[in-house]
Amino acid sequence: MKFSRIVRVGFAGILLAPVMAAAGDKDKKDAGQMVDSGTLGIFLNGKRIATETFSIQQNPNGSVITSDFKTEEGVDKAAQTSNLQLTPTGEIRKYEWKELIPGKAQAIVAPSNDYLMERISSGSSEKPEEQPFLLPASTSILDDYVFIHRQVLVWRYLALACKQEKQGVQCPANQKTQFGAMNPHQRTSLPLSVEFSGRDKVSIRGTEREMNKFILRSEGGEWTMWLDDQFKLQRILVASDNTEVVRD
Repeated sequence: MKFSRIVRVGFAGILLAPVMAAAGDKDKKDAGQMVDSGTLGIFLNGKRIATETFSIQQNPNGSVITSDFKTEEGVDKAAQTSNLQLTPTGEIRKYEWKELIPGKAQAIVAPSNDYLMERISSGSSEKPEEQPFLLPASTSILDDYVFIHRQVLVWRYLALACKQEKQGVQCPANQKTQFGAMNPHQRTSLPLSVEFSGRDKVSIRGTEREMNKFILRSEGGEWTMWLDDQFKLQRILVASDNTEVVRD
């Protein structure tokens, strides 16, 4: 099964430091601090088709977001890993993804002068193909197969569009913030917007919970995302594709 249409909206670059307080970890200053980790189940028409295992760490040099994607039994085999390294100010230091199954493609995105350069190869013996993007290092990466990038994008929205007060993070309702994004798998860039839609009751695994609702819009469609009070992603719904992502 091909997932490019399902995850076409992708991309994230974030100011993690301001969000640490919002995530409830403001008292922890250790190097290599784990900000979030876990697994996300990807469902198509109600059937689980894949699992993403992820981690988000912060250290004195910035942040590292890792992801391992693997399809479930009964679905065409696919597996891939990715590693996104950000500076302390949320700019791209390096992004790398590797296809493990069915092929051996890989790509690296890194700043080069005033733009981003992607180097792509379909095999270990091939010379990488270079493709420049006239985009700044502050561009968001939202790649195929990496759903946790959407949480990182929301964190960036929180840092840029919301106020951090003693009682918590206060976001303006229904105010759109524009971002530039890049999808290394598709070798494309596109604008997108994120907005906070208020508190919303949502059912997850049969239990109703009140969460923070965010809407991500791009030319590829609309994604509805629910995050808990620590602003950790709990559910994504892509209604147009009958696709749902749920934290285990």
